[in-house]
Amino acid sequence: MEQLHHTTAVIPSGTTSPILADCYQNRTQEKYPLVVFCHGYKGFKDWGAWDLAMQTIAKVGFTVVKFNFSLNGTTVDNPSEFTDLDAFGRNTYTQEQLDLTTVIDYYSSQPFVDETKIFLIGHSRGGGAVVLQTYYNDKVTGAISWAGVADFKKRFPQRDNFEQWKKEGVFYSLNGRTKQEMPHYFSFWEDFVAHEQQLTIQYAAQNLKKPVLIVNGTADQAVNVKEAELLHLWIKESELFIVEGADHVFGARHPHNQEELPEDLAKVVDKTIDFIQQHTQL
Repeated sequence: MEQLHHTTAVIPSGTTSPILADCYQNRTQEKYPLVVFCHGYKGFKDWGAWDLAMQTIAKVGFTVVKFNFSLNGTTVDNPSEFTDLDAFGRNTYTQEQLDLTTVIDYYSSQPFVDETKIFLIGHSRGGGAVVLQTYYNDKVTGAISWAGVADFKKRFPQRDNFEQWKKEGVFYSLNGRTKQEMPHYFSFWEDFVAHEQQLTIQYAAQNLKKPVLIVNGTADQAVNVKEAELLHLWIKESELFIVEGADHVFGARHPHNQEELPEDLAKVVDKTIDFIQQHTQL
């Protein structure tokens, strides 16, 4: 098969930090459906096997984009390290929606993209983000949630932890991999409250009339399979794909040094390709 064409873009985001994006496609004059991948919490576009997964999808005949949210804590110069913890602390769900819209607008206007066929893939927190975007953005055709969350609100600090956060203005979450203390400023909560209906995944899901594939592993310690079942219940045109024994990242680790995808992630990628093909050939 022909070598994939790989380009990068630095896209202004409306914050002090731009969005760094990668694009993979086959080298032809054709217009391909657009697939955009959103990483999750404490994630980035090149974590683990995400890059290999996106290349695998692109080779089938899609324009595939993955990007770092503008305030995910990485920078253009260090796209795989959390070197800007202040940016991480200032991030909000609203900003992630704005970033995602910006990426869709940027790539859907490119001459090599079929702007009538746009699919979003989101992992974990990114899964919640793509459900919202798919509902609110008329450009989007459908979505795929990989171990995606069904509720943002319940993931905020609760009771005494919330009161301490409100009093101190910041709470810290340990990154188990890097051992960094990752800050969240209280503005994260204030932004959520100010836009709560637009950020309520259940509301978007129950009103969504677009195809959605919901994927979850039975051994996921971060997002219980019950959240996938809820999403499936809410979204009328949804398909549920449960991977027996799969963890939150479908067997991937960072860094990923193998040439093959982990077995569980390979299953997820194959199912994702089938789902997008099914809904782009109608």
